[in-house]
Amino acid sequence: MKVGRQQIGTVEVFSPVGALVDNDATQFTQTLFQVLSAPNPRVVVSLQDVPYMDSIALEGLVKATEELADRATKLKLAQVSPTCREILELTNLAPRFRFFNDVQDAVRSFL
Repeated sequence: MKVGRQQIGTVEVFSPVGALVDNDATQFTQTLFQVLSAPNPRVVVSLQDVPYMDSIALEGLVKATEELADRATKLKLAQVSPTCREILELTNLAPRFRFFNDVQDAVRSFL
């Protein structure tokens, strides 16, 4: 699995490519939590190129959100594919996240 990472100002943008399932979901979650160990993490995850995610990926995103909530911020999701958005809504997890149509809007929301 490929995970693009880009630093835009003080915001780390993750852009995984491919389905977040099994080992790929675990690898993505581990990479995400490495960034969350920083003192003041600001994270956007672009899900534009993720056609599907499994329970491992969902659990990782929820744990990341809970970690950030303890620091009075939220994990921000950008360009969420329709299937991933539906998965988040059907599992009643969507309210835990902030959704943005594009990465730039998500990055600007930290200002």
